[in-house]
Amino acid sequence: MTTRRIRVIHSLGVLGVVVCVVAAAAQTKPRARDLGIPFEGAPGPLNAITDVSGVEVGHTTLISGEGRLQVGAGPVRTGVTAIHPRGRESGDPVFGAWFPLNGNGDMTGTHWLDESGFLEGPVMITNTHSVGVVRDAVVGWQARNGRMFQRYSYPIVAETYDGGLNDINGFHVKPEHALAALERAAGGPVAEGNVGGGTGMICFGFKGGIGTSSRQVANAQGSSTIGVLVQSNFGRRSQLRIVGVPAGLELPEDTPRAGLATQDVETGSIIFVVATDAPLLPHQLKRLCKRAAMGLARTGSIAGNSSGDLVIAFSTANRGAAGGKGPATITVTRNHEMDPLSEATIQATEEAIINALVAAETMTGINGATVPALPHGRVREILKKYNRLR
Repeated sequence: MTTRRIRVIHSLGVLGVVVCVVAAAAQTKPRARDLGIPFEGAPGPLNAITDVSGVEVGHTTLISGEGRLQVGAGPVRTGVTAIHPRGRESGDPVFGAWFPLNGNGDMTGTHWLDESGFLEGPVMITNTHSVGVVRDAVVGWQARNGRMFQRYSYPIVAETYDGGLNDINGFHVKPEHALAALERAAGGPVAEGNVGGGTGMICFGFKGGIGTSSRQVANAQGSSTIGVLVQSNFGRRSQLRIVGVPAGLELPEDTPRAGLATQDVETGSIIFVVATDAPLLPHQLKRLCKRAAMGLARTGSIAGNSSGDLVIAFSTANRGAAGGKGPATITVTRNHEMDPLSEATIQATEEAIINALVAAETMTGINGATVPALPHGRVREILKKYNRLR
C-alpha cells in the first residue's frame, strides 16, 4: 500500500476499499529540498500551505484491488482532499478569486466566487467523475453544522483525471469519504504524493499527486505568507524542468509506464490552491492566480489542449468582511507592493509541483498499469551535472 508511512487516523470498510483518512499528517516522505534541489525564496516553517495561519488540510485515500479492471469493483486508486481556509469550525468567508489557465477541467461554484468575491466554504479536490458526489457532501456537511453563510451553498470542488490507474467509472468516492476529509482536516505538516485526490495521478510520466510549499515575504508590517497546494496530473516526461534543468530529457523512457500508452501529447490536469494572510482583494487574488500559472511554466508545462489547469486563491485577512451591516472596514495591500507576493507565488507553485513528484511512490493500478516514481538518485546526478545541486 503506497500510503504505508502515512498516519492512519480512521478506517472504514466500504465495498472492500481500504480507506485512509489523513489529516495534515506528519510528513515522513522525502521532499524536494531533501534531494538538494536549490529552490529560490524563503519557505515558512512547514514549507506548506498550512504555514498560512488557520488553513487546515485533510485527505481521504482509497486504495484496493489489483489486476484486471472490473467497473464498479476496481482496482481503486483515488480519494478526496479538503482545504479549509479558516479551519473547519469557521463560517467566516474569505476574499477569493479563481483563474482558468486552460479550461479542460471543472471547478464548481466559481460563478458566485466571481460575482461576490468571497469563498464561503472549503475547497475540495477529487477525481473527474466524483465532483458531483463531493459537492453534494459538502452542502450536507455545511447544512448540518451551521456552516452555510447564505441559505444555499455553491461549493468549490475541482478535479483531475485518474482513469489511467483508477476505476474512475466505478464511482468509488462516496459522501462519507468527502465528509471524513472535511472532519479530519488539521494544520501542521501536509501529507504529499499518493494521497487524497492525488492518489491516482500521473505527472510528467512519473507518479504525481499532492504537493505543497510556502514562502515568507517581508513587508512594512513584518511579513506575509504565501502557501500553495497542488494536485499534479499533467505533462510529458520530456517537458520536465527542475530549477531550470531539462531533467525530463535526461530521464528517457527507461522506466516505462507499463500498461499505459506513451504520452505523445500533454494530457491530464493540475489544480492549484493559493492561500495567503496578506490583505488582498479579489482582483488582486486573481493576479496571484495568474502568477501560479507562471510557476507551472517553470516546471516545463505548456498547459496542453487536454489539460485542465485551474487556480483558486484566497486571503485569510480581513475577518468579518462578508457579514454584518453597514460599511466594512478592511485593510488592503497597495498594488505597487504586490511584486514580492507574485514572486513568492511563482516560487511556491514550482516547488509544490516538484514536492508532489518527489513524495509520490510507484503505483500499479487497473489492468496492471504501473507508473514509476521519480528516481531520486538520478535526479541528483542530473542536477550535479548542471551544477545545480545544493
